[in-house]
Amino acid sequence: MGGRGVPWVRKLIYFPGDAVPPIESALPGGEEVGFTTDDGVPLAAWFIAGGSETATAVLILPGNGGNRESRAPLATALAARGFDVLLTDYRGYGGNPGKPSEDGLAADARAARAWLTDQREVDPDRLVLFGESLGTGVAVGLATEAPPAALILRSPFTSLIALARQHYPGVPSVLLPDRYPTIDRIGSILSPTLVVAGDRDSIVPLVESQRVF
Repeated sequence: MGGRGVPWVRKLIYFPGDAVPPIESALPGGEEVGFTTDDGVPLAAWFIAGGSETATAVLILPGNGGNRESRAPLATALAARGFDVLLTDYRGYGGNPGKPSEDGLAADARAARAWLTDQREVDPDRLVLFGESLGTGVAVGLATEAPPAALILRSPFTSLIALARQHYPGVPSVLLPDRYPTIDRIGSILSPTLVVAGDRDSIVPLVESQRVF
């Protein structure tokens, strides 16, 4: 991000989960896959098929905590409804090497999307981006580069600066190395978009998601 901000602040943003359990215990019927980002980071992920060669694929871009194990029930539910699902972890998460950052997560999302389109031959008109919390910023950024068939945003926020003011009011925004400026990007996205939010969300205030909507 051009040297903006200070690196230690990222410890307040990213909370990587450790190594994941065997896929057989977390995502029955899934398979372990991997791909490498443009900047050379190898990433591990899980894929589960929905049962059709022409199924719509869902790329899940998770939030800032945990790893893909906690998202396995969502992947299972989507696959049961006929969707192919790629459940990936960012760099530094789920046993993947590297340290998370806004640019890094953007590269990770591009690599995951490329794996679906190249290795699984998923047409763009059959690809849905599903972002949750921090992952909504990643999903919106990716959608501006390559429009998906649809975009699902669960608990999106306008920008990381706005969210930081809610949780760390004493930290000057100038110190933030990452921004995720969804509010500046969302208006350019023409794909059908679903925004999901809850009024009991303790991380992303409802008003933030409403502004994105």
